[in-house]
Amino acid sequence: MTTTLRDAVALSERPARPSPVSTTLTFGWRALLKIKHVPEQLFDVLVSPIIFTLMFTYLFGGALAGSTQAYIQFLLPGILVQTILFVTIYTGYTLNTDISKGVFDRFRSLPIWRPSPVVGALLGDTVRYTIASVITITLGLILGFRPDGGVLGVLLGVLLLLVFAFALSWTFIILGLLVRSPNAVMGISMMVLMPLTFASNVFVDPATMPSGLRAFVGVNPVSHLVTAVRGLMAGRPDAAEIVWVLIASVVLTAVLGPIAMRIYRTRT
Repeated sequence: MTTTLRDAVALSERPARPSPVSTTLTFGWRALLKIKHVPEQLFDVLVSPIIFTLMFTYLFGGALAGSTQAYIQFLLPGILVQTILFVTIYTGYTLNTDISKGVFDRFRSLPIWRPSPVVGALLGDTVRYTIASVITITLGLILGFRPDGGVLGVLLGVLLLLVFAFALSWTFIILGLLVRSPNAVMGISMMVLMPLTFASNVFVDPATMPSGLRAFVGVNPVSHLVTAVRGLMAGRPDAAEIVWVLIASVVLTAVLGPIAMRIYRTRT
């Protein structure tokens, strides 16, 4: 009887080990399923772009540009950048949630490519970035945004933004691996992003700022990103700024990615 059962469950061949691509895509699909089963995760993605766009357009548009129609042309690319950068926080937040629930240890014990859970989560979060981009641009078009760069300029601007967001997400992955709770990840991340986004050229031209603040805005990476996206959407691409954003994205990924994976492997 024992021999019969052993023969029934025995495998004639050991299953092939899954490839890094397949495991990464599996974890990316897991990230999307989490959105499906916990739709509240999309609340900020859906609501924040609408609130920020409407609030700044109608509160400051007339005062800063003379009309909301004129201001939305300047504002929308900046609001798009701000929205996507805020969404990147959730990469570290969800990773820390997995750690606090013990799922993290289970993933590390699986015979898979070690970075798969992290890279897969990043790919899944790219869907959130895309949704937020579509909502922000659609609302902008309703309010009167007319990009001179056309559809191609908008798509290139969004693509450049997604590349930078993917690279920036490694920062919050490291944070998610180091701090003790998801709420701490959210709080610290907001403290980092708020000064970077508001002390930038997202809302106003830096030429009107005091010299000290203007100097900070000039070296602020968010300002470089906004200028590059704004130029693409306006049909006047700034090659220097685009190259700056691409190089910064490569450097962030090359430096922070290995650091994040080292912490991921050694964390106890």
